[in-house]
Amino acid sequence: MKKKAIALVAAACSLAMALGGCGSSSSTSGSSNGGKVIVTAFGSEPQNPLVPGNTNETGGGRPVELLFARLVSFDNKGNAKNEVAQSIKPNSDSSEYTITLKKGWKFTDGTPVTAESFTKAWSYTANAKNAQKCASFFSTIKGYDDLQKDGLKGDEQLSGLKVVDDNTFTVTMNQPDATFPVKVGYEGFSPLPESFYKDPKAFGEKPVGNGPYKFSSWDHNKQIVLVKNPDYKGNVKVNNDGVTFKIYTSTDSAYADVQSGNLDVMDSVPATATKTFQSDPNVEAYNKAGSVSQTFTIPSDLEHFQTNTEEGVLRRQAISMAINRKTIVDKVLGGVGTPAKEFTSPMTPGYSDSLKGESNLEYNPKKAKELWAKADAISKYDGTFTFSYNADGGAKPIYDAIVNQVKNNLGIKAATNPVPTFQEFRTDVSNRSIKGAFRTGWQPDYPSPENYLYQLYDSAAADNQGSNDGDYKNAAFDKLMDQAYAATSTEAANKIYQQAQEILLNDLPAIPLYYGNAYGVAAKGMKNFTMNWQNQPVYSELSK
Repeated sequence: MKKKAIALVAAACSLAMALGGCGSSSSTSGSSNGGKVIVTAFGSEPQNPLVPGNTNETGGGRPVELLFARLVSFDNKGNAKNEVAQSIKPNSDSSEYTITLKKGWKFTDGTPVTAESFTKAWSYTANAKNAQKCASFFSTIKGYDDLQKDGLKGDEQLSGLKVVDDNTFTVTMNQPDATFPVKVGYEGFSPLPESFYKDPKAFGEKPVGNGPYKFSSWDHNKQIVLVKNPDYKGNVKVNNDGVTFKIYTSTDSAYADVQSGNLDVMDSVPATATKTFQSDPNVEAYNKAGSVSQTFTIPSDLEHFQTNTEEGVLRRQAISMAINRKTIVDKVLGGVGTPAKEFTSPMTPGYSDSLKGESNLEYNPKKAKELWAKADAISKYDGTFTFSYNADGGAKPIYDAIVNQVKNNLGIKAATNPVPTFQEFRTDVSNRSIKGAFRTGWQPDYPSPENYLYQLYDSAAADNQGSNDGDYKNAAFDKLMDQAYAATSTEAANKIYQQAQEILLNDLPAIPLYYGNAYGVAAKGMKNFTMNWQNQPVYSELSK
């Protein structure tokens, strides 16, 4: 799976935003576009050409998401619904899927979307010779390892994919995977037309998709123009005639353009406006709980804090209860966060704010002190508890507040340990050289609890084999992960993930702090401004 360690912890900072180019302040009124409603949106210059399997950052992700329709689409809350797929049927243990496509789908060049449009695209992306950034998403499909070897030509196919007919193909997995019907909604699983393989580089400059919008033009470092696709027949309701992504290098400039009506929508706000944008009379503001989870991790083998000992669990629970998350969100983040209630996010299907053990995330300084004293009765702790973070990501005020709360509420010695850069910080995490707590964060790749839980806390992801940076290992938790993979439906899997979370809420291998909110602004007069589970504006719904 793709691992997304979040470099920027402050909610005021944009995530994964490689800005490039110049801002634009052209008029966006409907009358200037021949009566058509064209939405102008904040954008950044894509890192790569617009090929779905090689796009994993927001500059390219915004337009790619609108240009390509996958087997399933997600509603604004992250619930999956069949899109190009008529059905995705698993066998008894979710180790094989039979996928049937709806008839009549076409790419914008007029060619049909067939089973091979998917199998060839997935195999191309998975093939190491092609060096696609989304390759690892296909790792649970049979034959993936064979496509990682040296000496490949680039056109070898995943052996687990078999075309039955133009509208049917089967997928054989390396292992049971009940989340597969959700994963296929990620943009890396998009189909590609035959024209792509003739010249992938040229295709990326003028992509041909099958989504709600079709490509019009790309003026590098200035704008990417998409227009409504009249032949699209999927789930997305399109309320406008097109979306033009304006390329900005400054969020302050973009925000000023929204205020003046020269930009219609922006999926963030600059740090200078974090505390004021919701009361700004010149914009339509949005600020609700989002999908990014911010935590700090305590190494599971840290002396006095081991997750497999009563003393260690007591101390973890005490530290968690000593932290006033609401104060941090309100006073430090300016309200663009939501106190955590569990290990996924409010935008994740299966989320619950009332799981057993949730009280361990509630501010309770009296009980925190009692638990700490109980742990001291087992084995006295006289050390200084440290919190490490990358100093280049805006985390300082957050961890200053945490240290003060822990010191005052537990009566212990605590201190911050800032590391100059994110790169150095992550190297220290990977080398397991941090002897205290360290900040962690996660941005999901698809709306499933699996993307948070298995990737961060399963034993298989420990010891630098994945993103389990605290090397947490719990056999009961691992067993539930296996059961969830083998579940016969996402609903059944989500119930198992909730059981697994109750183990995490007791052991606290990491301490959930808050969810980074989905927040942004639209120009006054824009209609239907909302943001989805990916913390992105729902561009298709926007109108004037």
